[in-house]
Amino acid sequence: MSVLFEFASRAKSKARISITGPSGSGKTLSALFLAYGLTGDWGKIAVIDTEHGRARFYAEREEYGIGQFLYCAMEPPYSPDRYIDYVTSAAKAVGENGCVIIDSFSHAWDNEGGVLDIKSAIAQRKDKNDYTAWGEAGKIQNNLVNTILSVNCHTITTLRVKMAYAMEEDDRGRMKPVKIGLAPVQRENTEYEFDIVFQLDRAHNAVLSKDTTFLDSWSGVITPELGKQLGDWLNSGVELPRCTDCGRVIMSDGRRTVQQIVDGTVKNYGRQLCMACASAENRRRKEAQNAASSVSE
Repeated sequence: MSVLFEFASRAKSKARISITGPSGSGKTLSALFLAYGLTGDWGKIAVIDTEHGRARFYAEREEYGIGQFLYCAMEPPYSPDRYIDYVTSAAKAVGENGCVIIDSFSHAWDNEGGVLDIKSAIAQRKDKNDYTAWGEAGKIQNNLVNTILSVNCHTITTLRVKMAYAMEEDDRGRMKPVKIGLAPVQRENTEYEFDIVFQLDRAHNAVLSKDTTFLDSWSGVITPELGKQLGDWLNSGVELPRCTDCGRVIMSDGRRTVQQIVDGTVKNYGRQLCMACASAENRRRKEAQNAASSVSE
């Protein structure tokens, strides 16, 4: 099968940002500043708070210029399914020009009901062990990350960090633990699923560990103005067509261009659909047709 390639052009897109840092580094406040810069409207920001209500402390803080934002506390269990429910509900509440803040995303990994708990439960089954359980648990984790990245609004996650160590040989040939930096509390490399990753220190200074925009080697204190600059840049591309049913960006399937898929689904189904939703709609119509035939007989 030959795969179809198209000329690429930079498109409008939503911010997919992760902010990592130790306790007290300013992750929540930085996320709020970025979100306001991206949206320009406190009412279009929804915070999912797993940190025992701490995000509420920043609501209507005149000294920070913060107004009223949408808010929902998330209590245990911190299961992926619950995260998905909260994120999708928040995205609907803020709309496509809004921003969802997940504060924090670490709880979905190592807290009560998180992926590590799910993996342990799977490993207790007769046909599983600690190694093979990761196949099933990994799929659950991937689905959670993909859901967060695919909602039709800006998303910002915060991640706790812990000091990471490695064993290295010293000048006497003995192995000793050596600090190798702060590791986010989440599945390894999860933060790199995002387009921008800020690392905060205890003095509230941020550096970039990943950036796919224009920030390059930027460092400093995160402000609403930085969020506004990011929003302006992200909005300067071409708007991509989205599926009417699931809301996801319509992608080429390797055989048809995006425009061919849009034209074909509009012609056949009366609305533009991604290939997955087009297949589902086709099945639904065939089932309805078969049911009608059975009744007529």
